[in-house]
Amino acid sequence: MPWSSQNGGSGGWKGGGGGPWGQGPSGGGQSPDLEELLKRSQDRLKQAMPGGGLSGGFLALIILVGLAVVAFYSFTVSVRPDEQGVVLRFGQYNRVLYPGLNFRWPYPIETVYLPQVTRVNRVEIGMRATPTTSMFGGSSEVVRDVPEESLMLTGDENIVDVDFVVFWRIKDAAAYLFNIQNPQSTVKDVAEASMREIVGQNDIQPILTKNRRETEDGVRNLMQMILDHYAAGIQVTQVQLQKVDPPSQVIDAFRDVQAARADQERLQNEADAYANRIVPEARGQAQSILQAAQGYKEQTVAEANGRSDRFLKVYDEYVKAPDVTRRRMFLETMERVFGATDKIIIDEKAQGTGVVPYLPLGENRPQQPQRGAGGQ
Repeated sequence: MPWSSQNGGSGGWKGGGGGPWGQGPSGGGQSPDLEELLKRSQDRLKQAMPGGGLSGGFLALIILVGLAVVAFYSFTVSVRPDEQGVVLRFGQYNRVLYPGLNFRWPYPIETVYLPQVTRVNRVEIGMRATPTTSMFGGSSEVVRDVPEESLMLTGDENIVDVDFVVFWRIKDAAAYLFNIQNPQSTVKDVAEASMREIVGQNDIQPILTKNRRETEDGVRNLMQMILDHYAAGIQVTQVQLQKVDPPSQVIDAFRDVQAARADQERLQNEADAYANRIVPEARGQAQSILQAAQGYKEQTVAEANGRSDRFLKVYDEYVKAPDVTRRRMFLETMERVFGATDKIIIDEKAQGTGVVPYLPLGENRPQQPQRGAGGQ
């Protein structure tokens, strides 16, 4: 074999100070002889092979298999389903490889980077979650506040403490690798700047109460616009507000203000409910009074018209026969006056008391049975 002829001698690489690797390890003794190691390996290989040696054909087969394996791993690359392969040819971007087995030229002609394009990355701003293990073996997270990131100024010149999390993934592998230097730090800086911009455009009260969703959407849209301007190849999938509170020094006062605002809203709602109930009732009563007044008006006018017509008719009859009409009116008037009173007739010419006896025929008449409510 080619390496079997080099068996020591002055030309061999042996231990000591003359070898290509310099002085051996300190502590005494010589370094191992390279030719001796090769010879031992050859002897062991001969013992392992059938017949105690290697034939030329079998050795050639081993060499061909080894070359094929080396060529396979040198000219192909396997891209996993969550990755994209970015190929550089002599250091310049060439193409993108998709999941599966792909052909490429070996190094240094082509270099392949395999970023994970489907993994959702997480960036925390204003806080840091550190995993810990308890003495009983359980695991938990300890959240540490970072005030230099979370304290922000609102549009009405108040300070608010905002902790939030940004989720993002790679949407363009080539732009992600070559257009920005530190993607994680870039996303964090853009997220903090965008949150400060959105918070600075709003008052503190809506941010603390009802505008959380609008704040999240505004930060996500502004972050995406900035990252697209940078051509970072990053897609912001979600922004989640974890904590939105006033600073710890004044949080008790803010809670009192919020409680007062809640009472104000409750009382306002109760007043609105009372107004919604009482106003229709008052309008109904007013409409009823108007209708009753209209009915009374029509009744009074009708009665007045009837009396006027009756008076005109009586007057017409009076013009035709004044004496008869006067007598009839006198009799009718006396009938109305004395009809419902107890009467005692006195005759001045009569002797004695002068009381004239008369037979009360009206009282002796049989009374008609009164009709019931149903008209019976």
